[in-house]
Amino acid sequence: MDELFQAPDVRETLRRVWGYPGFLPLQEEAVRAVLDGRDSLVVLPTGGGKSLCYQAPAAHRETLAVVVSPLIALMKDQVDALRQNGVAAAFLNSSQTREQRALVVRDVARGRVRLLYVAPERLVLAGFVEALRRAEPAFFAVDEAHCISQWGHDFRPEYRQLRALRELFPGTPVHAYTATATPPVRADIVAELGLKDPVILVGRFDRPNLVYRVQPRTDRLRQVLVALERHAGQAAIVYCIRRAEVDELSAALARRGVKALPYHAGLTDDERRRNQDAFVDERVDVVVATVAFGMGIDRSDVRAVIHAGMPKSLEHYQQEAGRAGRDGLEAECLLLWSGADYGLWKSVLEREGGPPPGAVRKLGEMLGFCQDPVCRHRALVTYFGQDHAPGPCGACDVCLGEIETAPDGAAIATRVLAGVAALRGRFGAGHVADVLTGASTERIRTLQHDRLEAYGALREASKQDVRTWIDQLLGQGHVERSDGEYPTVTLTASGARILRGEEAPGPLTRPRKTARAAPAGAGAAERGPENRVLFETLRGVRRGLAEARGVPPYVVFSDASLRDMARLKPVSPATFLQVKGVGEWKCAEFGDAFLAAIRTHVAAG
Repeated sequence: MDELFQAPDVRETLRRVWGYPGFLPLQEEAVRAVLDGRDSLVVLPTGGGKSLCYQAPAAHRETLAVVVSPLIALMKDQVDALRQNGVAAAFLNSSQTREQRALVVRDVARGRVRLLYVAPERLVLAGFVEALRRAEPAFFAVDEAHCISQWGHDFRPEYRQLRALRELFPGTPVHAYTATATPPVRADIVAELGLKDPVILVGRFDRPNLVYRVQPRTDRLRQVLVALERHAGQAAIVYCIRRAEVDELSAALARRGVKALPYHAGLTDDERRRNQDAFVDERVDVVVATVAFGMGIDRSDVRAVIHAGMPKSLEHYQQEAGRAGRDGLEAECLLLWSGADYGLWKSVLEREGGPPPGAVRKLGEMLGFCQDPVCRHRALVTYFGQDHAPGPCGACDVCLGEIETAPDGAAIATRVLAGVAALRGRFGAGHVADVLTGASTERIRTLQHDRLEAYGALREASKQDVRTWIDQLLGQGHVERSDGEYPTVTLTASGARILRGEEAPGPLTRPRKTARAAPAGAGAAERGPENRVLFETLRGVRRGLAEARGVPPYVVFSDASLRDMARLKPVSPATFLQVKGVGEWKCAEFGDAFLAAIRTHVAAG
């Protein structure tokens, strides 16, 4: 280990301030790049500890670091968390009054701030640039750096202004951090920020603690309720494509006793803030949000992320699903999709002034992920240019044996397509499924569709299975759905070629009738009944301390720290410091409250 990690060792700062015994993979190399004065690009998955890569060296060297962040809510969360660890941090953004901003600028000038969070557009304002030059920042950290790339999934024009950093501060190192960047996006980040001979560190994209499930959407509300029941009383995020779906689903969940609130751009700033605060303060369990709107929620104990509609790219999916299990404990990511989602996203992109470069291709790759019955972990890792270990992952619906490929898929596809052709594009998927399953409905008899050759061709299948297969054929491009109030399905040219025997369909899948039981909630296997009781008691202590300080509970301690406390049951400050996530400052500030609760529990046991 080189001399930069000796006397005083940055790992000692990590232990003393954050209570961690060591760095996660690539964190140490990223910290070394900062301390060496090199530029760097660091790509670590959500939960991989990107923030610590620039926070630890700033706290260790006791110098000023300027952090570029796109979301006001995330700035506040990061600053709250740093302050609860005894690190001097501040932010500058539009949520503050002029007087509050002036006070922060004065603190920066007097050397009282170690980490200063700002929005990208503020960083290039002339007056602010002069103030920063006088403060002499040791380095710049650009968070969510993929926002600077047109090839990324969340391009933000204001990030392009950061090109000026190299001219404005030619001798100051610049470090870029992101959770989602394919090789072309990484190259674009380096070029746009003008990084000089950067250290490039790319972590493993696989998140083995996440259980991925992908299911055709047949009954949105029922499927969401079933998934939430697996995580009752735990934090969950539900994503929808449209605002109307957010409002409808959050209201339906609330009517069924689920503490759920909506979050989308159509709400007022005050409504969004109230709903977000209720979620992060653990007053509600579930937030329902649009996938198109940046949530800014940095809660580490989210046990489930449910997509009630297909995201528009694998980058979006990886980032959104990655908000689950950021504390490293097991969590579930459920994606409910329909072939109609593809068309919906295409129309949304066209309404927004035409799809940006590669958007339609990325949409097709997302659809392929939904359709292909291959290991979900392997598919995601491969997409981001990495290899996956051979063998089943044991943490997705495919490897858990929860879905199966229909062995007679080609014959099924042919019968479905023949049914669509017989109905001549005049009816919707529901009626097509009724005809194919031989349903005895008044409408079928009136229209004499019970006399069609396709009637009852899939009598042994359920209507739900047939609807699923229609969706899969829609995604494969063999049928298409019309727009309008009553969408119909019709055969495409490739569907006609399949019927003529000139082309083969892709595989069709369905849920296995006797699928293995879903894994238990995160940590359930490692905690006995006694530990669960203590864990809930400690959550109550955490909530009280958080309310008194006006910060989210996870800023006080993560669930992972509480579970470590419940397992170790420390009864003295010395043993409390052995809990992961307990640094010296937190031990001094919070130790008495938690130790008292643990001693009471041990005495009663």
